Amino acid sequence: MLKRQFDFITSLTGLILLSPVLVVVALMIRYKMGSPIFFRQTRPGLYGKPFEIIKFRSMRDAYDKHGRRLTEKERLTPFGRRLRSTSLDELPELWNVLKGDMSLVGPRPLLMEYLPFYSTYQSRRHEVRPGVTGWAQVNGRNTITWDRKFDYDVWYVDNRNFLLDIKILLLTVKKVFVREGISHSSEVAMPNFKESKLRNDRGEKND
Repeated sequence: MLKRQFDFITSLTGLILLSPVLVVVALMIRYKMGSPIFFRQTRPGLYGKPFEIIKFRSMRDAYDKHGRRLTEKERLTPFGRRLRSTSLDELPELWNVLKGDMSLVGPRPLLMEYLPFYSTYQSRRHEVRPGVTGWAQVNGRNTITWDRKFDYDVWYVDNRNFLLDIKILLLTVKKVFVREGISHSSEVAMPNFKESKLRNDRGEKND
């Protein structure tokens, strides 16, 4: 109950205080990339229940001459890269927190398509609401392996408490300022878990 009250009050306060920043970023996205301003996608929430996450759009909608969608790295604009490096693209998720779909702190909501590939252990990350930031985010974010990320997520589930949440929030602020753990090697984001899992099952080496 305390966690939900803290989430509600903090997210509401954040949306109010950061409203000028939200407006400026929205206008910049509209000017540089056009519409839509927001990126919306269905993600698994508490106990795997789907919800629609909302973020600022950081990629253009571009295709090659054959009609195939370009890779994330090719679609990410310089402005979008700055949004991600400063985590400004995550600010609209405060609305998800306010509604109760997410918490300020918890395992990051991944893709719906990953659900069938989780082990029972990995699925435990859904025993709590997904978070805007989490224990894995302040311990490597996109620079750690999937196994390590899930270990951090499950550790948080088993050890969560209010003081730990405050610690994670403070560490997140620090990480944002020094811009740690934004990319995974030379990639824009973490490798696709589903593809990594299938390669491992086939005994193939991950790049």
